[in-house]
Amino acid sequence: MKRLARLMGCMALGCAAMGAHAQNGSSVRIIVPFAAGGPNDVVARLAAQYIAEPLGKTVIVENKPGATGAIGSQLAADAKPDGNTLLLASSSTMMAPIILKSVRFDPVKDFAPIDLIALDENLLVVHPSVPAKTVQELIDLARAKPGDLNYSTSGQGSSYHLGTELFSSQTGIQMTHVPYKGTAPAVFGLLAGEVQVQFQAVSQAKQHIAAGKVRPLGIASSTRHDDYPDLPTIAEAANLPGFEFATWMGLFAPAGTPEPELAKLREALHKATQHPEFQASLKELGMRPVSEDPQAITARISQDLEKWGTLVQTKGLQMQ
Repeated sequence: MKRLARLMGCMALGCAAMGAHAQNGSSVRIIVPFAAGGPNDVVARLAAQYIAEPLGKTVIVENKPGATGAIGSQLAADAKPDGNTLLLASSSTMMAPIILKSVRFDPVKDFAPIDLIALDENLLVVHPSVPAKTVQELIDLARAKPGDLNYSTSGQGSSYHLGTELFSSQTGIQMTHVPYKGTAPAVFGLLAGEVQVQFQAVSQAKQHIAAGKVRPLGIASSTRHDDYPDLPTIAEAANLPGFEFATWMGLFAPAGTPEPELAKLREALHKATQHPEFQASLKELGMRPVSEDPQAITARISQDLEKWGTLVQTKGLQMQ
């Protein structure tokens, strides 16, 4: 817990990770396209702490929230491809083009994958005032009172929005969407009882579950989580074979970044993610360390675009 407390303290103060032996005074900035306080921000600051030394540079995290991550992602796509501007991307940010017609960047063509860092799986949680104790009981409740249950997300078109719409579609229920401006405000909305239901990342939910402020019903993954071995997957609890959505996070550079620079970044990030304390910090947050080569990351993004693009078209979720 001390390790996590140090990290959260640094995050709260907006700390930058400083290279102990900066070679030339230059710096690397990691753009986080979401507000401070969410899982993406935490992962970015954790990575910044550990890649600074092998890169020999100062590493600074900049939060550029807005438009489901599209604003910060576009800034990164338009940045000079010299290896000094990176994007802490996630499954949510890469889905922005299928949600927002105004988005200009192409998730596959405009970015060079460095590596994935973490997988943050999502729990279906409810406010304690909700009488449902299981996934099926929640479904039955929602069917009995269509639209009466409100669910919060980090924004219109976010991965949480799409994931909840997928759940609603496959179970035949109707809930009312209440979008917030970021992950942290969406969580606070549930804690305050402004909404009753949320898909919440394990990293966000852990402390609130322990305090009895939310009740977990199931996990949206293919297997049960090590921290909650008695909690069923939604696929098994609601008889929804293949139902799954999790938030992956990783570092990307603008397309056109020279391969030697990408190689340096990949080596630095690999050293970071293999560090025992780095992995312990992720696990303490409830995340799973994950790594993939660039080809596998590109394939993952393409599969996500196809999967969620079909849902967006079917449900009419695209916005201007």
